[in-house]
Amino acid sequence: MANTLVQDLIESGIHFGQRSSSWNPKMTPFIYGKRNGIHIIDIKETVKGLLLARKFLTKTVAGGKDVCFVGTKRQAKGVIEQRVGDVEMHYVTERWLGGTLTNFGTIRSRLKRLEELEAIEADDNFESYSKKMESQLRREMRKIKRNLDGIRKMHKMPGCLVAIDVNRETTALREARKLGIPTICLIDTDGDPDMVDIAIPGNDDSMRSIDVIVRELCKAIADGKQSRVESSKGRDEKGTSEAGPRRSSRAQFRSDDSSASAEPAAAPATPAPAES
Repeated sequence: MANTLVQDLIESGIHFGQRSSSWNPKMTPFIYGKRNGIHIIDIKETVKGLLLARKFLTKTVAGGKDVCFVGTKRQAKGVIEQRVGDVEMHYVTERWLGGTLTNFGTIRSRLKRLEELEAIEADDNFESYSKKMESQLRREMRKIKRNLDGIRKMHKMPGCLVAIDVNRETTALREARKLGIPTICLIDTDGDPDMVDIAIPGNDDSMRSIDVIVRELCKAIADGKQSRVESSKGRDEKGTSEAGPRRSSRAQFRSDDSSASAEPAAAPATPAPAES
């Protein structure tokens, strides 16, 4: 499995970094060398970060928390929508709205507005409105759906945030850090690894490399969801086996009282004869 993963990573070109003229010195521990003016990423560090991220995501999802993926660049959009949608997690691929996490109440109100507009459309297809009002409502619905459709089922804070390209998703990573949400990021040689908790060094401009990383992370999420289901079944079975006929303390006392009252009363003592 490890050899197959390494082969997939190399074939996807994940070890090709940015030009050496635009690198971030903080990425030095993750760089293997330089060739033709381009930094080469150490594939061992990539695998190390990926395995650590997979382990963390499995544990997080198994604990009952969800994961939110953020990838607004063109190369990541289609991959995230397909892969993350299959495991039924949350994602943002159009544009990260400022305050999506720190002002989550407002975001939820906009999603509630989207549900209202969809209900109107399903009811009479905006026929009860004028042409101008219909156009405005449809434009509003398209805008909300375009920006927030991937997180419409996110009713609470995610347990982890996964981002593609640390330089592009700076706002999302800062909001997650402010709220104490752990972050995982595919980071190129021009990024700052200090902005994330778990860094996966690799080429964040290649669609194939993004696909391999997201695929592996989604596998970890699927494993975590399976563990979540198994643990819930185990708790249910344990609760069912332990649920036997029990008597409350009140019933016990009532039973004792009734049994005591059912016993025949003792015969009155015969008075002793008086002495003459």
